[in-house]
Amino acid sequence: MRLQSSLGCVPVLCLITCLCAFYKTAAIDIPLEVLGHVNIEQLPTITAQSPSSLIAFPFDESFPMTCEAKGNPEPEFKWTKNGQEFDPSLDPRLMKEESSGTFVIPNNGNLTEYQGTYRCYASNKLGTAISKEIEFIVPHVPKFPKETLDPVEVEEGQPFTLKCDPPKGIPPLQIYWMTISLQHIEQDERVSMGLNGDLYFSHAVEKDSRKDYCCFAAFPRIRTIVQKNAMSVIVKTNKSVISPETANAIPQRRPSLMLPSGGGRSEVQLVKGEDLKLECIAEGVPTPQVEWVKMGSKQLPIKAKLENHGKLLTVQRVELEDSGKYMCKAKNTHGEAVHYFTVTVEGPPEWVSEPESQLRMIGSDVLIKCSASGTPLPTVIWRVNGVPLQDVPAANRKVLDDTIVLHNAKASDSAVYQCEVSNRHGTLLSNANIMIMNVRPVILTKEGEDYSAVEGKGAMMHCKVFSSPPSSITWSKDESSESLEGPRFAVHDNGSLEILSVEKEDNGQYTCVAKNTEGLSAVEAMLYVKDPTRIVVPPVDLQILIGTTAQLSCLAEYDKSFSNDFELLWEKDDMEIALNYTESSRYFVEDGILQIINVSHMDKGVYTCVARTPVDQQTASALLTVLDVPDAPEYLVLSEHKSKSVKLKWIPGDDHNSSTTEFIIEYEESQWEPGNWKELLRVPGNHNSAILKLHGHVDYRFRVSGVNAVGRGLPSKLTERYKTPAAAPDKNPENIKIEGHLPHEMDINWEPLLPIEHNGPGLEYKVSYRRQDVEEDWKEHMGKRHSFVVKNTPTFVPYEIKIQARNHQGWGPEPKIVTGYSGEDFPSAAPEDVAVEVMNSSVVKVSWTRVHKDKLHGHLGGYRVNWWRLRSLVDSKKSHGEKQTLTVPGDRNHAAVPGLMPFSEYSLIVMTFNGRGNGPGSHPVNFKTPEGVPEKNPVFRVTDVQKHSVSLDWAPPVEPNGILTGYLLEYQLINETEEVGPLQTVDISKPDTTKWTLRDLESVSKYKFYLRSCTTVGCGPVVSEEGTTTLETSLASIHGGISTQGWFIGLMCAIAFLTLIVLIACFVNRNKGGKYSVKEKEDLHPDVESQGMNDDTFCEYSDNDEKPLKGSQHSLSREIKAGDSGDSLVDYGDEDVQFNEDGSFIGEYAGRKEKRASTEIKATIQTPA
Repeated sequence: MRLQSSLGCVPVLCLITCLCAFYKTAAIDIPLEVLGHVNIEQLPTITAQSPSSLIAFPFDESFPMTCEAKGNPEPEFKWTKNGQEFDPSLDPRLMKEESSGTFVIPNNGNLTEYQGTYRCYASNKLGTAISKEIEFIVPHVPKFPKETLDPVEVEEGQPFTLKCDPPKGIPPLQIYWMTISLQHIEQDERVSMGLNGDLYFSHAVEKDSRKDYCCFAAFPRIRTIVQKNAMSVIVKTNKSVISPETANAIPQRRPSLMLPSGGGRSEVQLVKGEDLKLECIAEGVPTPQVEWVKMGSKQLPIKAKLENHGKLLTVQRVELEDSGKYMCKAKNTHGEAVHYFTVTVEGPPEWVSEPESQLRMIGSDVLIKCSASGTPLPTVIWRVNGVPLQDVPAANRKVLDDTIVLHNAKASDSAVYQCEVSNRHGTLLSNANIMIMNVRPVILTKEGEDYSAVEGKGAMMHCKVFSSPPSSITWSKDESSESLEGPRFAVHDNGSLEILSVEKEDNGQYTCVAKNTEGLSAVEAMLYVKDPTRIVVPPVDLQILIGTTAQLSCLAEYDKSFSNDFELLWEKDDMEIALNYTESSRYFVEDGILQIINVSHMDKGVYTCVARTPVDQQTASALLTVLDVPDAPEYLVLSEHKSKSVKLKWIPGDDHNSSTTEFIIEYEESQWEPGNWKELLRVPGNHNSAILKLHGHVDYRFRVSGVNAVGRGLPSKLTERYKTPAAAPDKNPENIKIEGHLPHEMDINWEPLLPIEHNGPGLEYKVSYRRQDVEEDWKEHMGKRHSFVVKNTPTFVPYEIKIQARNHQGWGPEPKIVTGYSGEDFPSAAPEDVAVEVMNSSVVKVSWTRVHKDKLHGHLGGYRVNWWRLRSLVDSKKSHGEKQTLTVPGDRNHAAVPGLMPFSEYSLIVMTFNGRGNGPGSHPVNFKTPEGVPEKNPVFRVTDVQKHSVSLDWAPPVEPNGILTGYLLEYQLINETEEVGPLQTVDISKPDTTKWTLRDLESVSKYKFYLRSCTTVGCGPVVSEEGTTTLETSLASIHGGISTQGWFIGLMCAIAFLTLIVLIACFVNRNKGGKYSVKEKEDLHPDVESQGMNDDTFCEYSDNDEKPLKGSQHSLSREIKAGDSGDSLVDYGDEDVQFNEDGSFIGEYAGRKEKRASTEIKATIQTPA
């Protein structure tokens, strides 16, 4: 809703103020929205103008003299040149732009006539705005005058100057002194160029004589370099034949100043911001040195620099505090010369109070203030519409010091006021648009704006108003007419309403009303209060190994109305991470998780998760620390060089966020193993130096690497080589071994010194030895090998041995004495009094008398017990078993022999042994082991299963371990339930029994059978089987008793042969066209048992014929079908069985072959032709 007063629109003058400071222009602009509601005229405002200096460079095509302005009505333009009116349209060579004050000067002729100072005036009926002055400069081409230069003649040792006198031109000016071949003239403390371009020589020397001193002046802005004619210098030397000692001697003298010339004082004036340059060039012999001092100060300004070998003092961008007195002092061994500079820093005009554009209502008092500072103090010139103020008098206008006062201003007082301040260092011009008018309120904010705010945060709703006089602005909510008041509501000067700490109840419609003396206007707006955005799972600080993948998680909650406008961004060090999802990209974001692939050192920093909606955002940050091995140490330095040590210092490398725990120092030597680096020393990580202990006669170089929790870093650069002088050995051989492989020899071996431990050339070893048990002198042997054999020694006697190293520099330290024995021989005696005590059926205890040490002939190794089995006591047949050995280390006289077979006869002997071998064995001792329990029966199976009985078959144990007394057979019912039946026991007292039939069993029941063999000692381990009784009596029972008879085996073979003949005949007959109705016979005789064995159906085959059981019959979990045989070849194929001598198995096997043949032939018959 927008309300307006009933007043009609009246033309109102609008004055626009232009604030011009150098190139910047500011003004009060009437908004375009206002112009759509009221008719407002505007004062002219300069919007664009050329810089204060416009140089006509010869390589530019044209030179625009810019003047652009705006206003209503459109302003008209005029120009002045050097204070006189100048009309560009009257000159056909100038190009004028339409609706603009700009004209262009083309570069196609003599530009000198356009040189001058220009000013632009932009006017309409309301007033005039003016530009600053614009100087158009037409540079001339600089040239050195054509002149003939006489040679400069100077006595050796005297000062002289070569004048350059460069032509004037557009700065900057650069001067060079060179030869004709463009080689720079060398400048130093004796020869230098001054700021004026002249070349000064403190004193002449013979080499200064030359004919091609050239001064070059360069003007880079106009791209021009000019050269002065070459100058010639002749230095006259004093040659003396009478006194050659004084020839070419230059007389010395105290300094004097060549520059500045004249008196000892000079004054320098600068403008603030310019560079101060003071120079002192002195002559004298020897060449004077120049020093600078600022009087009254202990030191030169901080910005001060000394250049040109100390002869030039520069201070860039001087300030007022750089003013003062400076002194230069030139001195040598014969005296000094001084010069004082009085430096005054002045300043161009600077605004203190720049005139401001103003919009004031009719009848008000208007104050326009203009003041500026500067050195010297600037003068102020006021203008109105570009005309000096005194030329346009007004009754209600007064000038009071730096302020213009307009009393009871009228609309006709609207104008552009110009204030121009200037001193000799510059000028400032400012345009102030003074606008006197009355306008009803015009609200520029759109009607019905929607605003969104977050609960708990601030909200700002706008109400931009244009009016004169200023409007009073009030806000109300919903249908209420009362203004919003309270600590949470604030109306700003620009009309905006700010609500602090927004609440849900603040949701609704708001109305802004603007009112002044000319009327009122109103506008409505809608405020929606949203839930705040919160990060519920912020990222956490992370330490990550370089080269791995880092993951940072961020989860946020936000107002559901922003589901399409919510975004979650990631920043690194306040810069948004660009996600392009290309193959080369290492940043991926999915479900709020930022993944950084292949982390590098550049990835360390602060990562910020930004959860953003259109009205608010929440951030959470985490520090990512990249861990890596330490960088290589740097700047390795060797110091404190000694014959056998050196100090190594280094600067640790970056530890990459994991503290260095230690440094590893390695060395490489060039003689023995060049290129092979070996560890020398480790020092703690807080050290950066170490004393390295070295060997003699070694050419070392070193490197250092750091270690932290991540790992070991790269090694440093190598040190320079350091070769130690030769020295005697530091140590003698170690790990001396004394062995006797033969009875009359002693082998001495030792660990040789490493090549690096030789400490010098010519290393050899002195081996000294003597018997320990008798008094005798040391015997010595010199050699380079690390072994020595002493011949013709007594058997096994103690010796003292010592080994000392020597090289060309001398002997090593005094060696340590070690003790050893000469060679061993076999023991010459056997243990005596060997006795055997039987502990149980498998273990006996053996004891003996120790062999005397004199009979050992070496170091006692221990004793060995050898035993072997002679026979089993079950039968009388002897058979020697494999010999077995038990080694008893040390000096013991008894041992336990385990693992014996019960009820057996054994024999054993005992012997001693040493390093050479075994001694003679003792007299054999025979002994017998008592009975034990038998081994497990190797075969135990179910052979026949009936309705109420089960037949079992087994083989006796291979090792009965005594006299078999019988078997213990047990069984129990184990149907498919958790409960089992009681255990039934059958005691079989006949040891030759290998079969048994259990009767009175329950039909169709599963039983488990247990069998153990027994001696008088007890019963052995159990073997078990399972079987299931049948529903009816099986045909297997018919031949169960006869299957073990020999005649039955022959009968079965005959039947198998006849069956084969019949099957062949059937097959031949069928191929000739004979038909056998298998289906009819099956229909007539579906039951196998009812069919019997008649010949008419013998060739038929069906799935009801008997089949072999699958798997072993040890588990009879299935019912045996009627007609199935109780025996199967499968039952025996995988078992290592022992068969009875009656041949019962052969008969069963023959019957099985018969059935297999029948099955194979029948399958062939049923195959369709």
